[in-house]
Amino acid sequence: MLELGLTYDYAQMVMDNEMAKMIKKSVCGISVSDETLAIDVIKQVGTAGNFISEEHTFKHMRSQSKSKVIDRRMREVWLADGGKDFTERAYEVARSILEDYQPESLPESVQAELRAIVEEIEKEYGVNS
Repeated sequence: MLELGLTYDYAQMVMDNEMAKMIKKSVCGISVSDETLAIDVIKQVGTAGNFISEEHTFKHMRSQSKSKVIDRRMREVWLADGGKDFTERAYEVARSILEDYQPESLPESVQAELRAIVEEIEKEYGVNS
């Protein structure tokens, strides 16, 4: 952000958001239990086994970081798909948000309350609507 917020980069906002989500997840702590540590699965599969095909892995893998911008694929796969870096992917996400985002409508009661507040202020300051 430059010039007291007059100039900023949408991609930087997307990247900052991704990093803030990861920090928030870390600060909230990591649950440590027999279930989250997968003690039984480790005993069953063993040190040289395959954990990817385990039900436990599938069940818990989505609870980890869910970045939409950071690409964690193997390098060969990443390169074959164009090798877009963090910044390029952030610009794509920012463009998509700007072009495609459709906000949910506020409930009618909230819209009416906001309209009443605006009308009250307009009346107070003599603004013609």
